[in-house]
Amino acid sequence: MDEQVERLVSKVRAKLETLPESRRLLIAVSGIPGSGKTTLASRVSSNLNAIHRASAPGLADFPPAGFIPMDGYHLTRAQLSEMPDPAAAHARRGAAFTFDGMSFLDLVRRLREPICPETTTLYAPGFDHAVKDPVADEIPIPKHMRVILFEGNYLSLARVPWKEAAGMMDELWFVEVDFEVARRRLVARHLKAGIAKDEEEANRRATDNDLVNGKEIVENRLEVQEMIVSNEDDLWKPEAQGV
Repeated sequence: MDEQVERLVSKVRAKLETLPESRRLLIAVSGIPGSGKTTLASRVSSNLNAIHRASAPGLADFPPAGFIPMDGYHLTRAQLSEMPDPAAAHARRGAAFTFDGMSFLDLVRRLREPICPETTTLYAPGFDHAVKDPVADEIPIPKHMRVILFEGNYLSLARVPWKEAAGMMDELWFVEVDFEVARRRLVARHLKAGIAKDEEEANRRATDNDLVNGKEIVENRLEVQEMIVSNEDDLWKPEAQGV
């Protein structure tokens, strides 16, 4: 994985140098649940900022790269309860229809506007895993942040509104993983997060929801610029929820 991250970091830096200072570089990292997309996107972002700190210590408080997970665009549990079939909506949380894709599209449109002296800090929602709901305006995106790495299941999905947002990205990256590897990761994640009470329930959720979503993601994927293979190794093991 280190070699892949190093190559992608170099690619991002080279592309950024070709852009005017008024323009951001937007990259969407997608993949099926459990693919390792969070791990990849966060490491690329962290490495870019580490290079910036080392090369310009006086500007350490102005990191150039931001990392925005799609967890904040989950519909709230209250919104799921208002759907025609609340039980099914809660059971399928994580499917494309349980996300607020239009709000995400709105953020991408605003980030595509030229950076100018009047540009103000934008905000993306975060996610509170304790209460299992989004938190509005939790992730700041200041004007000096010119590289934005988005991460989420549906960022290369060929369906409205995701494909509109994808069309405004500079690059689409897809993290490819074997479905069985993803299933094992998901079972471990669900147990750790308390989403499932035991391994049987965790496996059922992974099989009946996460990997069903994964099949839709793979079968309806847009053309991407990077395919990154996630292997079963220590560097790809999830260190936090949300891979």
